[in-house]
Amino acid sequence: MKRMDRMMAIVMALQQRPETALSLADKLEVSKRTVLRDIQALSEIGVPISALPGPGGGYRLMDGYRLPPLQFDAGEALTVLLALDAMAKYSDSPFGQAKWTAADKIRSALPGPMLGQIAPLLRHVEMEVPDRRYKTPHLKALMSHAAEGRWLRVLYRSQNYRRHLTIRPKRVYAANGFWYCEAESLEHGEVRTFRVDRFEDIAETSPPLEIGTERGGKEGTGVKGDKDGDAKSAKDSEDGTPADGKDTVHLRVKLTYRGSLLAEQDPHFGHEVQQTSDEQWLLDCRLPASELNWAVSFFFSMGPDAEVIEPKELRLAIHERALALAKKYQ
Repeated sequence: MKRMDRMMAIVMALQQRPETALSLADKLEVSKRTVLRDIQALSEIGVPISALPGPGGGYRLMDGYRLPPLQFDAGEALTVLLALDAMAKYSDSPFGQAKWTAADKIRSALPGPMLGQIAPLLRHVEMEVPDRRYKTPHLKALMSHAAEGRWLRVLYRSQNYRRHLTIRPKRVYAANGFWYCEAESLEHGEVRTFRVDRFEDIAETSPPLEIGTERGGKEGTGVKGDKDGDAKSAKDSEDGTPADGKDTVHLRVKLTYRGSLLAEQDPHFGHEVQQTSDEQWLLDCRLPASELNWAVSFFFSMGPDAEVIEPKELRLAIHERALALAKKYQ
């Protein structure tokens, strides 16, 4: 963050509440000494910042001092604040500082009556993001490479192997609690989408001598682009965290490329989907026994993109449903 942007962020923060130099340093991801220098510079150009002595002290702005407001209406402000809240729920996001300063800037710019109007909505409306736990050390670099259209030599990890690939990132996006990189893959000969947390190393490389026609994914998948993982829908125990034991069953499902996209979207077991070979994925986890009926519908709807290996009762139930469907279309 540039110094001028950082100084503006300090003023915006102090418009919201008193802050200590240490709390500002933590939020802006700089040293305490840097914050103190910025506060001194703000005072020298006439920003009325006062120091509060004592254990509960810190810095505050003179009452009534405000920066010129942004021209947001209530709907616009609510939209942006909800989006920032959703972004804050993504693990290892590179926007930790930005999401905090942006939210403070918006709140500080809103007239009091408007802020009072949307505050109750912000307490009762939210965008749900599954709680994932992972690290994405190459996320920021991939965003830059995608913007510049650079070719990369990457080391990508799956469950059973690590593989070098030559890719050209096309876009980076967040979905279902994960970060994804959609990229043209030289080895696959098509556009694929990779989980960003599975990149172990990336480096710029020269463009291939011959680049075939780009394709937006596999023919007949019904999915725009392609993915190493992404998908939606599923139930679980009430707390979403089933424990091993008599109330759960061992679930093993072989998945195609498209099947992995569908299964990985699930907020409860999506993170359990692992790539086992270049064209096969595996879901191996515990499933609450109470959700077997739901699982029948879920995996049956995936058709040839999923093959349940265990449990046997789930296989049998899907088989019976398939027979009933076949009979209907005789």
